[in-house]
Amino acid sequence: MKIIVDENIEKAKELFSQFGDVILLHGRKISNEVLKDADALIVRSITNVNKNLLENTNVKFVGTATIGRDHIDTDYLLKNNIAFADAQGCNAHAVKEYVITALTEIFVQKGYEFKYSSIGIIGAGNIGSKVAECAEVLGMKVILNDPPLQRKTGNKIYKSLDEALKADIITLHVPLNKEGIDKTFHLFDKEKLKSLKDGAIIINSARGSVINNDELNNVINEKNFTVVLDVWENEPYINNSLIEKVYLGTPHIAGYSYEGKINGTRMIYSALCRFLNVKENFEIKAPVVENNIIEVTHNESIEKSLQYIFRKIYNIKEDDRRLREIKNENDPGKYFDNLRKDYLLRREFNNYTVVIPEKNNELKKILEILRFKVVVNR
Repeated sequence: MKIIVDENIEKAKELFSQFGDVILLHGRKISNEVLKDADALIVRSITNVNKNLLENTNVKFVGTATIGRDHIDTDYLLKNNIAFADAQGCNAHAVKEYVITALTEIFVQKGYEFKYSSIGIIGAGNIGSKVAECAEVLGMKVILNDPPLQRKTGNKIYKSLDEALKADIITLHVPLNKEGIDKTFHLFDKEKLKSLKDGAIIINSARGSVINNDELNNVINEKNFTVVLDVWENEPYINNSLIEKVYLGTPHIAGYSYEGKINGTRMIYSALCRFLNVKENFEIKAPVVENNIIEVTHNESIEKSLQYIFRKIYNIKEDDRRLREIKNENDPGKYFDNLRKDYLLRREFNNYTVVIPEKNNELKKILEILRFKVVVNR
């Protein structure tokens, strides 16, 4: 069996070699020619899997170690009897932690308090629901918008998009749908962007084209938005002018925790085992997390305490700094891809223990929802 695998899929060689020959390639270099005699293809979001890629090949299984599937022509796969698997939910905690980390940086810098803020969560699936859980324990007013879930459940907890857009914070967690009743391509066009309140905080860690980047670039200063973008239109060739205007910009790495990547590999490995009707033999030992005890000795605000803790784990501003260097590069597309390829994987919050001062029950409750282990210093 011959398996073509994106070279950036964590532990791919170790796991998929159980089934046959594994060839690792850059995701943008996977072509119809290299797939001619391949039996399986495992990709990430940068490889478009469609008729042009698969026609006249032997591929019978396609897996994407990502939560999104907008790069996959699932209709083509179905018509040609090609099995398909994705990794929905694999990095939900990582993206949630990215969003809360970014918000904390903004709130400390601007002197805001979580308990006086509202958040509109557009998309309440694996990631959005976890962000909502954290936002609620932080004291925010949470407004959920998810038309597919609203139709499916009839639950009145889901509000209209217009209502959600009245919030102080808008965070996006939707798939990229280019057509249909739930179209999200340019969901945030000029009209929607101008309808947001002045000074709104916008976070996009979903797909770049959910926001019209050109229109955002035109109105961001006019509306005094505070914007965090992890995903961009036309990746890896992104809008340098927009980078200069966002509060935080990162190179599509919100879900790039070690656990998130391993979960993605595991899910596709399991799907391939089912397809081949073989028993799973997945065994990967995660590296030990060193310096995993964080001691809080001061009685600061919730916002400042969280910033102190988060910075011990993940310096989001360093990711932002590296991306801004793209303006100095002769080949910005390659630079963007390399930022992702060479990314130093961060570890998720559940690997850390936080020691807090006595009688700080509010902080303790928040940290536990964020999956930290908490020790009260008596």
